[in-house]
Amino acid sequence: MTTQYSTTINSMYTVPNPTGYVVNVLFTVSGTDGTHTASIGGNISFTPESDQPDYIPYADLTQEEVLGWINEATDNLVNYYANIDGQIASEINPPVSPTDTPLPWATPAA
Repeated sequence: MTTQYSTTINSMYTVPNPTGYVVNVLFTVSGTDGTHTASIGGNISFTPESDQPDYIPYADLTQEEVLGWINEATDNLVNYYANIDGQIASEINPPVSPTDTPLPWATPAA
């Protein structure tokens, strides 16, 4: 089954000048293949620029606008999706971990 991804905005930090300029967005990207689920957190920082032509006041921001910032800043979340796919693959086929095995010539302590 194909993995379905979603991005949730957890919080945004602002500075007052210009009014309500977003300087940091914390988010979580999740994915599920219908059976297995994985997620990874992320954050993006922005530098306030008062002369930015497409500035949107904080009160007027929409979820879609901020999700667009996240997609743009992370190259469409490709690396996040790859990480989630890896987590899901590890759930399906857990990696083999080496075991500290007693030396075959050692005698167990009595």
